[in-house]
Amino acid sequence: MQLNTLIPENFLILIVDDITHNLKLVGKMLDDAGYNTTFATSGLQAFERIKNNKTDLILLDLMMSEMDGLEVCKTLKNDPLFQDIPIIFLTASHEQDHLIDAFEAGAVDYITKPYIKNELLARVKTHLTLKHTTDTLKNTLLQLEQLAQLDPLTQVLNRRRFFEVAEAEFESSIQAGKTFSLLLLDLDHFKKINHDYGHLIGDHALIQFTSVIRNNIRDVDHFGRYGGEEFVLLLPETTLEDAVKMAQEICYLIFNLSIPTEKGNLHMTVSIGIAISDSQDTRIEDIFDRADQSLYQAKAQRLNSCCVCQSGQDI
Repeated sequence: MQLNTLIPENFLILIVDDITHNLKLVGKMLDDAGYNTTFATSGLQAFERIKNNKTDLILLDLMMSEMDGLEVCKTLKNDPLFQDIPIIFLTASHEQDHLIDAFEAGAVDYITKPYIKNELLARVKTHLTLKHTTDTLKNTLLQLEQLAQLDPLTQVLNRRRFFEVAEAEFESSIQAGKTFSLLLLDLDHFKKINHDYGHLIGDHALIQFTSVIRNNIRDVDHFGRYGGEEFVLLLPETTLEDAVKMAQEICYLIFNLSIPTEKGNLHMTVSIGIAISDSQDTRIEDIFDRADQSLYQAKAQRLNSCCVCQSGQDI
């Protein structure tokens, strides 16, 4: 973002000063430039303003009664919710001995009194631009990080990220002495769906399949694409009985899913292998192996069913 592209109306600036005349003076300069402004006459009032408004920049008087600017600044910088808001100190020329303390407290700049309008606006613009650029970069990195963790088609966890989550859950369950369940899901005869309806409809079917499951699991559950038409679902702190109920519900939901196409409505079934963590497991792969064995049993016995490795019988 270039300096001349900054739109003042998009930003809210908080001015903090215990002298009303100063508030009006600085406020008018910013208002004339098109910025949105709000005011506080004390540190406590400033905290209230910040909590109730999305503040982009703070102009903070260094020397105030009750709570001075340094204390306000330190308090804000110690709060994760507000520590990224840039703070410019307003100071009289004879108070410059305190500026080192101000920068150590987290200030990004200072403006001396009496205020020169062009200087004040230039510094405000510079730091708002820096903040906007930084926020944009953070959001971009966050989006890239999220994309790197998701399957591009279905938007569920990709295989690599799911294994990372599963490893963490495995270690956590060992330490806490708790169990979790693992469901391995495989859409039946999916190659025939691609052949009969085309790959675009096949992709759409995968998206609908994952959407149904995502809408029927808990926030704490983890759902990922294992590969092709195979998916995996990890249910923390879930008993075998509850895992079986979940698998049966998924079978029912997918069996009743109807996807309109030019060749008529598309119907699918899913086979599910179930495994539950055990105190004897030494690695997450042990549980995946059992889930894979039970999936094989489910496929061999009949489609649209779930099977538990421990019992070796269809459920």
